[in-house]
This record gives sequence, structure tokens and C-alpha cells, in this order.
Amino acid sequence: MPTELEELVDFLHHGNTQIRQIACENLVGFSTAQPSLFKRHQLLPVRDLKLLVRDYTPIAKHALTILINLSADEEVLANLAGDDAFLETLLTKVTNAKEPNADDVAMLFANLAKSDELKKLLTLKRRIPEPTSTSPNAIDQLMDCFVKGADGSLNKNANYDYLSYLFADFSKSDEGRAYFTSRQDYDGVVPVTKLTVFTEHKSTIRRKGVASTIKNVAFDLPFHPKLLSEDEANIIPYILLPITGPEEFTEEESMDMLPDLQLLPPDKKRDSDNSIIITHIETLLLLTTTREGREFMRAIQVYPIIRECHLHVDDDDVREACDRLVQVLMRDEEGEKEINKANIEGSLQGDQGSQQKQDEDNKVVELF
Repeated sequence: MPTELEELVDFLHHGNTQIRQIACENLVGFSTAQPSLFKRHQLLPVRDLKLLVRDYTPIAKHALTILINLSADEEVLANLAGDDAFLETLLTKVTNAKEPNADDVAMLFANLAKSDELKKLLTLKRRIPEPTSTSPNAIDQLMDCFVKGADGSLNKNANYDYLSYLFADFSKSDEGRAYFTSRQDYDGVVPVTKLTVFTEHKSTIRRKGVASTIKNVAFDLPFHPKLLSEDEANIIPYILLPITGPEEFTEEESMDMLPDLQLLPPDKKRDSDNSIIITHIETLLLLTTTREGREFMRAIQVYPIIRECHLHVDDDDVREACDRLVQVLMRDEEGEKEINKANIEGSLQGDQGSQQKQDEDNKVVELF
């Protein structure tokens, strides 16, 4: 005989709305504690949940939450990502500016991106969901939701932050990087440039996903000139600003920095998440793959910014990332004047003791 929990799972396809809602609500916790419950009868409960995503709002929300949790299972993930009709349901919901569960759908999409099956969204065409987007391409529609919907400006119930994780996974593939680095017909914009403005956004989720996407795009070596060009993607200031703190630079250093990095306010703060700082530094490291990239970063005084980051961020991983980038930026190039390595290391680390003492003298208590 089925257990009480198994009977509760069977109520997911009950004809009575209230019973379905009670079943969904009570099963949310078991989707993490006992996920095998939902894999009975060849994933029948999962098939029920996919239908419930289209049910009344409270039921749909619980169904989405359960599917978000269950998508960590490879079998369930394959079932969800491989179901074209279900993906269309999700796309219809997330692109609807009045959908109350749009953020839950965005979170589920972020999980489904772990499956290679989801790369089909990069080429999928569907109806245009005006006014959300004017493109027939599913990936453009998701990008428009992310850009237009920041801070509830498209849908008062959603911020679409988790779509940044979807983009980060897409950008790991050749097809994904091709999308992010190609000018789109419907608006004439290169998608990666739509993301760079969010590197200092208040949402850690959005900043983290955007940083990872930009880093993955930087693996596309032929696109480096466009990434660096002020007339094209111009991503460098958006990468450097989250790394930069309130420290002052010499007049000589500041003069050669990009305009966005000059005369920053005294209350300028670095990104509070050290993992994001590391991601941006790793992106800069990728962009030093070519000599042109290295020379460009030397010319705009990236080194002093990394030096101050190394001095003021008390994190071994951040400092290690800074060290790796400095070694590349300050190494000799053929035909260039030889640089004394000991002096470089001294400039990065030698003054750290006196700097720490100065920091202690100037320390203030911050209230959060």
C-alpha cells in the first residue's frame, strides 16, 4: 500500500483545486528532503507538476518551487529540459509582463541551463511577446526581460536577476559566445554590451551572473579588439569599477586612466563579494592573452588599480588573482625596456605593513 506521502503526491493531479493546492504546499519541503517521492511511476509526479505550472497562481508557484528543487536531479533535469512544450510554457510566462511568478520561472531556467538541451533556446523562434520584446528569437526575449525588467521596471512582481545565471551557462559554449558577441538584427546591439551596465548593480545575483558571462565571453579571442574598443563593447571600465575602491592615485597615474576611473568619489566602494572581484580580475587576465591587450591595459594604468585592490582586500584568493595579473602586465615584452621584477614585487607588497597601519588609524565603524 502507498504511504501517506505517496498518497499526497498522487493528489497533484486531483480534480479539486483546493486539494491540489494543499498537496503542492505540503510537498515543497519534501522536494529537497525526499526527492525520490517525485520519481515514482516513471516521473508521473513531475509530469503533474509541469501541468500545475499553468494552474492558479498559488498552485503554480508551489509547483515551480518543487521543480526548481528537483531539477538538481539529472533524470528530472533531462525530462524538463527536453520537453519543448514545457519550455514554451515557461517562455510564455517569463515574457508576460504581468506574470506574478516570473522570477520563479527565471530561477528554473537558470537550473535548466545545466542541461545541454537548453541551448536550443539560442536558435528557437517563437511569437513576439510585445511589449516585452520585438524580437522573434527566444534568447533575445529573455535578454529584453533581464535588461528592461531590472528592479521591477517591466514586471512589478519580478526583477529577472536569475536570468544572469542562465546567460552565464550559455556563454560557456561556442554557440552562446557567438550570440553574446554578435550584433542582433532587431535592435542593432551586441548583447554583451547590454550586460556590462549591471556590474555595479545592487543585486549580488545579477552582478555575479553578469561577471561570469563577461568572463566567458572573453574566452573568444577574436572578439578581444571589440571588447577593448571604446567604440564597440568597451567593457574595461565596467570591469575595473567594481574592483576600484576609494583610494587616491598619483596625478601621473590618474591622468592616464580611463575617464570613468578618474576622480571617483571618496565613498567609492569595491564589490562586497570577493568572488565577483576575482571573476573580474580573471577576465582582465584573459584579455591580456594578446600583446595588444597587455599594452592597452598598461596604457590606461590598470596596474595601480590592481595594486590597491591587492593592498586593501583581505582575501588570499583575491590577492593571488591580483598577483597573477600583475605578473603578466609587468613582464618584459620583446623590444621593451627591462623592468626590475624585485621593484615590481616591492611596489605590490613592500608597503603593505605601513598601509595596514594607516588603515587601522583611519578605520571607521560601518553600520549595516
